[in-house]
Amino acid sequence: MHVHILGICGTFMGGLALIARSAGHTVTGCDTGVYPPMSAQLKEQGIALIEGFEASQTALKPDLFIIGNVVSRGNPLMEAILDLGLPYVSGPQWLGDHILRGQHVLAVAGTHGKTTTSAMLAWIFEHAGMPANFLIGGVAPDLGVSARHDPARTRFVIEADEYDTAFFDKRSKFVHYRPRTAILNNLEYDHADIFPDLAAIETQFHHLVRTIPASGLIIRPAHDEALDRVLARGCWTPIETVGPAAGHWQAIADPDDEGRCTILNNGRNAGTLNWSLSGAHNRANALAALAAASHAGVTPQAGIQALCAFQGVKRRLELRGTVRGVHVYDDFAHHPSAIATTIAGLRHRVGDAQRILAVIEPRSNTMKLGAMADRLPSALSQADRVFCFAPTQGKHALEWHPDELFKHLGDRAWSGDDPQALVQALCEAAQAGDHILIMSNGGFDGIHQKLLDALACSVQG
Repeated sequence: MHVHILGICGTFMGGLALIARSAGHTVTGCDTGVYPPMSAQLKEQGIALIEGFEASQTALKPDLFIIGNVVSRGNPLMEAILDLGLPYVSGPQWLGDHILRGQHVLAVAGTHGKTTTSAMLAWIFEHAGMPANFLIGGVAPDLGVSARHDPARTRFVIEADEYDTAFFDKRSKFVHYRPRTAILNNLEYDHADIFPDLAAIETQFHHLVRTIPASGLIIRPAHDEALDRVLARGCWTPIETVGPAAGHWQAIADPDDEGRCTILNNGRNAGTLNWSLSGAHNRANALAALAAASHAGVTPQAGIQALCAFQGVKRRLELRGTVRGVHVYDDFAHHPSAIATTIAGLRHRVGDAQRILAVIEPRSNTMKLGAMADRLPSALSQADRVFCFAPTQGKHALEWHPDELFKHLGDRAWSGDDPQALVQALCEAAQAGDHILIMSNGGFDGIHQKLLDALACSVQG
């Protein structure tokens, strides 16, 4: 079968493209504004990309069009597909119907930590000699790609997103996956463009819980009020809880070493996790991954050994380069809670004596609308300087004013809509020993390398 994927460079759809090809299908696709790592991954895998959504692509005559949720009515190719009565389906539904059926699906849901926890879980299976299929919204160095599928394997790890499926299917993506093991990492308000409030998201999580069999397992944090409300609406599946000092799975941090913690399973010492990651959020992710892997046949000891070798995920506090003593990081954080956690993690790593210059691109629909803009000052409070890229035109234009939001910071804050001016402002502010943390859920116009190049000739001593 020849499938043509609309929106192929999204993290989900790009991974789906790899899976479709591994299942024996011919795969082509189209998108706009492509950027790494997904565009590079597709190129490396030999999957042909077409720039744009021209209606002429119907001439490819694929057997099926798979539609990403970036596509809406008015898209020229989608309009042609509808006018001609050509066959189409959403990505999540195609995956559920053609790939996940018959698999032990391990789904990782929640507002934060989905990609990292999914990567941890897939790596645990890999390291334990029990390789699993997976589809993850990012690239983990340990795994090499964001998706893999071998029909002979019976476990499938999937990042389970609550965002809607497609313009013609407004259910959350994860209702198509029918997991046997489900991690509910946490639950906060997000996606203000499609959900009016947290209660609406809780309803979608309730729908997910309804699909998990009684022989399955739900893994959740010991304390999360939103998840308490979700599960109070009905739960037919056993639950295991994780937490720093409560629950079936616990992580007791070493006060003298941020990279070490003792893992307890039902009160018993399961081993010591000694790894390169830090922060309470990563320990929570690790506990959830260990619990899920244990449910699918990996011993806690084997899981801990795997995580000791885990290298993390690209774009999660990823050091992109150091020039003249200035360190430049890339991070996917785009929700106030994630921004605060990321800055706190970097602050813990570098100490109070070194400056953090926080750069944000409020690119997600939630951030553009300003639904949680009033939380940003608090989220950025541990940064020494704040730089906000604030487009005033185009699809990424903000509906709020950063100058007003950050006016209490005075000259410690900068905002503007010119990427080159942002690079120049960072160069003028940077000093040897600084840490520049760039946070965006998009490519940010390749600012990381542009900044590194510019810093090479402008850093203050």
